[in-house]
Amino acid sequence: MEHVQIIGERLSNMPWQDKPEPNAGPVWRHAQNPIIDRNPVKGIARIFNSAVAPYEGRFVGVFRAETINGRPHLHLGWSDDALTWSIEEQRIDFTDEEGNPCHPRYAYDPRLVKVEDTFYMIWCTDFYGAAIGVAKTEDFKTFIRLENPFLPFNRNGVLFPRKINGNFVMLSRPSDSGHTPFGDVFLSESPDFVHWGKHRHVMSKGGQGWWQTVKIGGGPAPIETTEGWLMFYHGVTGTCNGFVYSMGAVILDHDEPSRVKYRSANFILTPETWYEERGFVNNVIFPCATLHDADTGRIAIYYGAADTYVGVAYTTVKEIVNYVIETHEDVSDDQEIGKI
Repeated sequence: MEHVQIIGERLSNMPWQDKPEPNAGPVWRHAQNPIIDRNPVKGIARIFNSAVAPYEGRFVGVFRAETINGRPHLHLGWSDDALTWSIEEQRIDFTDEEGNPCHPRYAYDPRLVKVEDTFYMIWCTDFYGAAIGVAKTEDFKTFIRLENPFLPFNRNGVLFPRKINGNFVMLSRPSDSGHTPFGDVFLSESPDFVHWGKHRHVMSKGGQGWWQTVKIGGGPAPIETTEGWLMFYHGVTGTCNGFVYSMGAVILDHDEPSRVKYRSANFILTPETWYEERGFVNNVIFPCATLHDADTGRIAIYYGAADTYVGVAYTTVKEIVNYVIETHEDVSDDQEIGKI
């Protein structure tokens, strides 16, 4: 796929490191990982599984912060280079749509997605069980919580960065309140971010390999390309020492994103370094955000490592799309429109 391109904006100041040699994989790690270490801010023990986005020439982050009492909240951060971060000690304060304080009991694994002129924050919240919480902001000063889009139990809410056929589109992974035996990714649509429906099945766990046999879940917001929607996701396998989380990649149909066009049979990144293998939860790579430049095709992937650190990895749209196509496998009925 020689001429595949990112459909989007220029981002010339995003972080980048050229691919080291030799390296057989389509994704390579930032040489100075982890970019956020333990105890980064007073009162915060660990930051991981977090989201970043460009904003007014700089970069803004919404960080999963495990406080020193163990409860996770969302904290804001700022950076000039998207690698060195100044993270606020105080958690983000939310209000409801009437202006009343409306803070979640806990919040973790945020995504941050701009649709038109509004940034939407999506996270896992407590709604009588694990559910998806959402909020919006236009200035990162006022944060307005919206109604929870789905019933419990659900996780990994991932919003597409533009409306499709006039509707907001969000991925999710229905689950239980524990370690999520429901393992597939679904899609829902909304005309107004209030009423959600047109639910579709997108991707099944499994395949010929073992790296995604237990469950899968959406990662960063899908990247629009000339070949379709490129999405990084996590896949989980079970071992005698517990779960292992790896990163995979898939290309969804441009107009019918519940239909998988290509899906790599292999993981593209799996725990191999000390900061991915050892931490609060061993053996975890959990992608939550990307920065990408339409001019060069460069992509930086932000991921949580071992539920303890933040890491960055790099690829190009040409390299990753070609890899996904070359290693494609059909899994269940993923290539059908997910409607029965």
